[in-house]
Amino acid sequence: MSYPLLAAIFLAVAGGTAWALAHRAGRPGVHWPAVALAGGALLLLTAVFDSLLIGLGFFHYAPAPLAGVRIGLAPLEDFAYPIAIVVALPALWALLTRPGGVPLPDLVRQAVLASRPVSWINTAFPFAAALLLTTREIDWVWALGTLYYLIPYNLAMYGINDVFDYESDLANPRKGGIEGALLAPRLHRPLLWLVLATNLPFLIVLVAVGGPASWIALAVSTAALLAYSAPPLRLKERPGWDSITSSIHFVSPAAVGLTLGGAIPDTGLLLTLFAFFLWGMAAHAFGAVQDIRPDRAAGIASIATACGARRTVRIALALWLAAGLLMLAVPWPGPLAALLAIPYLVNCAPWVRVTDETAADTNRAWRRFIWLNYGAGFAVTLILILFWQVGS
Repeated sequence: MSYPLLAAIFLAVAGGTAWALAHRAGRPGVHWPAVALAGGALLLLTAVFDSLLIGLGFFHYAPAPLAGVRIGLAPLEDFAYPIAIVVALPALWALLTRPGGVPLPDLVRQAVLASRPVSWINTAFPFAAALLLTTREIDWVWALGTLYYLIPYNLAMYGINDVFDYESDLANPRKGGIEGALLAPRLHRPLLWLVLATNLPFLIVLVAVGGPASWIALAVSTAALLAYSAPPLRLKERPGWDSITSSIHFVSPAAVGLTLGGAIPDTGLLLTLFAFFLWGMAAHAFGAVQDIRPDRAAGIASIATACGARRTVRIALALWLAAGLLMLAVPWPGPLAALLAIPYLVNCAPWVRVTDETAADTNRAWRRFIWLNYGAGFAVTLILILFWQVGS
């Protein structure tokens, strides 16, 4: 697809979205001088910084799909995105600040809390690493996809969950901090609108620049976001399927990056993805143990409520061990990643005799798990740098 056509589609979607949001808000009177001033500043900044980054070689565009018109070094098509923002944001603002609605600062504050900022990197890193290692370059698709999987994707994944889990979250002492928001009912509908407004434009662009393989990966990724928490499927209440779907949340960004980059799957790559998938299932299963009592009180089924705390911990240990062993079969330097299973096993192993009555105590290990991910991410980065050098 050519960039002019992609830009035209993006602008058309932005215009349609702006109209729908404005109609929903039922609020006339946009301050057009302020919009024009902000738009002019945004276009100027786009011209300056795009030209600077292109001039420094941070990214480039293939000349064939471009119209050929440039402002500075920035292709004309680049300006479609700030124009789309200028068109759509005033309507979104009108919707979110309409009389009788939720104060925007409250919505933004709760949306950030709901998106679990401490975990943003867990989805952005797999996409960024997969696409970078496949194409060996940083371009605008890499930047846009990484931004999407950093913030909007997490807002959708966790925000939708917090909306539909409100009743059970009331009895869960973990909610209201870094482990998730306790969203008041008045915030539910505005948050879902915010999820739609922040996710749809990114998905449209990623679909437009991809092909059939990446379309399938994006469809699976997006379907898993909805199916996990939202009715009618609510896979989070189907023991076994809850861990599978949760793992897809973290593996699918890597799959999208690989397919966007045109990676050719081989045994090593498939084993690595499967090991990552087992890691994700283990993480979900272990995380579900601490919520056994509030989940049962709310009538929510999970792998932990079905298997019990002790058996679920052992399932998680087996999955983490299997993930580590799989990495031993991956070409060098992949086997180094097998060592990363050890901290998770050590963190989980002391709870092999936990009971359903003491399951909430595993929250201490879960909080360590959150920070273990940062250490593991640092180690994976070093391994990927070594892989880059080996492949050069």
